[in-house]
Amino acid sequence: MMSITLVIIIFTALVSISVFGQRRAIDQLIFDPAAVTNQNQWYRFFTCGLIHADWEHLLFNMLSLYLFGQIVEPAFESDYLFAENGKMLYLLLYILALPLSLLPTYFQHKDNRRYRSLGASGAVSAIVFAGILFNPTAKMGFFLIPPIIPGYIFGPLYLLISAWLGKRGADQINHSAHISGAIAGVALTCLLAWSLQTSYQPWQQFVLKVSREF
Repeated sequence: MMSITLVIIIFTALVSISVFGQRRAIDQLIFDPAAVTNQNQWYRFFTCGLIHADWEHLLFNMLSLYLFGQIVEPAFESDYLFAENGKMLYLLLYILALPLSLLPTYFQHKDNRRYRSLGASGAVSAIVFAGILFNPTAKMGFFLIPPIIPGYIFGPLYLLISAWLGKRGADQINHSAHISGAIAGVALTCLLAWSLQTSYQPWQQFVLKVSREF
């Protein structure tokens, strides 16, 4: 059976590529807080994650999803977590992370008719940080830095830089979605494990693995 990660990547890529340069189609799918507020178009919380600005945007998000999905999806399917329910819960994590990552943006711009955003960055960030939760000592890179930084350091640095870039507002990237998506990924994973009373509690194991580094 094909992995859920690959299904998400293929479906997202097909939709994104099909609407490249199609302004009308993009306008119907993009995250538009004012349209949500005034026209109740809540579906935009989900459809915006299926479209991307260009090839670079799409490839970066899907590559990140692929790399960290290789950590998170097998963990969800393991016997010590969700076993046969793992695939469904992994997909649920990704889908729920999309609107959750956009809630801060929505409340900030709900009456702003000029603000729009697109891309799966919030949901991808959820998978990235769920991956760090499961494997905090794995070495990772940051921009031009090769993979030499452990995940438990990479994560906070990523959040700090995202917050700084979002405050500067020098680009059109929704950095707040990266932060809220990261929080959603960790919170949802821990909540699912706690509510289903799994033998493996990710947050406890995260603390244990990091403590062994010192």
